[in-house]
Amino acid sequence: MPYLVECLASVEGQTLDPARMEVIAVDDGSTDGTGEYLEEFAARAAMPVTVIRQENSGGPSGPRNVGLGKAAGRYVFFLDADDRLGPEALARMVAMADKNNTDVVLGKVEGINRKPPQSMWGKTLDRTDVFSSNIKFTLSAQKLFRRSLLEQHGMRFDESLWTGEDALFTMEAYLRADGVSVVADYPCYYLVGRDDGKHVTKSGSYTLRFDSARALMNLIADMVPAGPRRDILMVRPFLVTLLPQFGPKFLKDGDDVRAKKMELAKPLMDAHWNPEIARRLRVHERLRLHLVAVRRPDLLLDVVEFVRAKKQAGALLEKRGTRVYFAYPHFRVKKAGIPDWIYLAEPREARAVAGYREDAANTFLRRAARRLRRSLPTREVKAAAA
Repeated sequence: MPYLVECLASVEGQTLDPARMEVIAVDDGSTDGTGEYLEEFAARAAMPVTVIRQENSGGPSGPRNVGLGKAAGRYVFFLDADDRLGPEALARMVAMADKNNTDVVLGKVEGINRKPPQSMWGKTLDRTDVFSSNIKFTLSAQKLFRRSLLEQHGMRFDESLWTGEDALFTMEAYLRADGVSVVADYPCYYLVGRDDGKHVTKSGSYTLRFDSARALMNLIADMVPAGPRRDILMVRPFLVTLLPQFGPKFLKDGDDVRAKKMELAKPLMDAHWNPEIARRLRVHERLRLHLVAVRRPDLLLDVVEFVRAKKQAGALLEKRGTRVYFAYPHFRVKKAGIPDWIYLAEPREARAVAGYREDAANTFLRRAARRLRRSLPTREVKAAAA
């Protein structure tokens, strides 16, 4: 409360026939009148409403699992109590799933006093997957899931995680799904920023973020064989979950917290960080994570301060304009020992630099790849091709 009032009003306002809907509301030990309001809603609503009241579990996983265990519909949708749906949201998402026989549907998210992920809403997609789209950057639970998919694989939210449990659940659903649809031409979900700022994703100890990153990385490693497809997915936990721990807040951390963060990051970097993931990041992102991987917090502080100050790194063009290096701190400082390729911009970042010759750069890279293949033993060439 009071956000629950508008949340439930958005459920009542759905254009989907109420006879096709069921609402399962789990009051997780609220003390603000939530339970009583849910009972009032159940008494007047046009669709069947089940209200479950329980002791507080401390996180969203338990209540969601309780609700999922009671669900009987073909699809389930997880709606947070402080958010709300667009009037046509459920009708459009169900129609999309039925039309394309897809197992997961993403409805466009808009923010109210909050900024939601945006890169996946460029185009409505009847059928896609987690490897060929940007859906990996929205792993919240607010999706339409085919319930038979969840039941077939015994999928539930991990109650041992206090944050990031939805990322684990949604990534597994993406990987197991027979197709994913994206509704990008209609705002299906409004992500509401609370006045008190108390969002689960913004609260809790920093150690919980490392728990979340570890769980998601391990899931990806378990479900996707090593190679480019795994690397594509690993970008997400490195960029969204791990990297912020080594951003501006790292400057404010005490020495003990910095040391602890480096300690928690070490097994993750050792197990999963590689040059193919690194090259998919922007230079300053790659540089910070490289310094975490080689355990150089002293150098990392300089880079974080540079980025926090929004300074522009100088661009250095070499090889007749086919290479662009961004001179962030410690670039070609021998004592630092950071390899040049860490500062080498990929084409998507290099295009902003006047004088960059992308076509020539691509030709250079192809030639380098051919030279590499010729230098490998025959068996290794065949393995690489496979």
